[in-house]
Amino acid sequence: MGKLDGKIAVITGGSAGMGLATARLFAREGAKVVITGRDQAALDAAMQGIGDGIDAVRGDISKLADIELLRAHIEAKHACVDIIFANAGGGRPGLFEQTSEEDFDFTVNTNFKGTYFTVQKLLPLMPRGGSVILNTSTLGAQGRPFTSVYSATKAAIRSLARTLTAELSEKGIRVNALAPGLIDTDMARKTGMSDEMIQQANAQVHALIPMHRSGTANEIANPALFLASDDSTYVTGIELCVDGGWAQI
Repeated sequence: MGKLDGKIAVITGGSAGMGLATARLFAREGAKVVITGRDQAALDAAMQGIGDGIDAVRGDISKLADIELLRAHIEAKHACVDIIFANAGGGRPGLFEQTSEEDFDFTVNTNFKGTYFTVQKLLPLMPRGGSVILNTSTLGAQGRPFTSVYSATKAAIRSLARTLTAELSEKGIRVNALAPGLIDTDMARKTGMSDEMIQQANAQVHALIPMHRSGTANEIANPALFLASDDSTYVTGIELCVDGGWAQI
């Protein structure tokens, strides 16, 4: 028996990186997993790679119309959702003084607005015993150059987790935040950083991390499974940091 047998799980940004690793693990543990993403080719590849237990809906969480389509799909095909991993996110790193309104809106709409309304629109489909996991970041509690907007959105999502914990406890729904540190995914490359820039940045950060390395996508999937499953039935309102100790010392 799997830890998520019979559960319906939604993972936004589930076609790559941490979302894909989590989708693969959730499916292996018995869940029917619905993933979202903006790239249809990546969604198709994820579905082919995972096989049974996976469903995909193309969409951009920064657009409410796409979230409504996701909800309609889930309601029609699956009737309910037991687990929401609001994982999708992104940003455009840059100095505070050089951040444009377009860059600001892109990051806020993708991270905070997208997370907020994903949970709001799917919540009516969630029964008692449901689990909501919000992807934050250890950068939400750190001051690092080039991340002013990104870090602010992640701090806002952490605050949202607290509020939703208080609001949804009477409905029997748990809400937790999962805060990755430096994880080895393609996110930095997608923001426009070159391989050389990424290597230099990683070397600087690795020197600050007690474990002296980046984490892997699977090292995020396993804590996500803990928060989604009955292993954490008395856990709500927390931010679980998975960062090799980076923000802890």
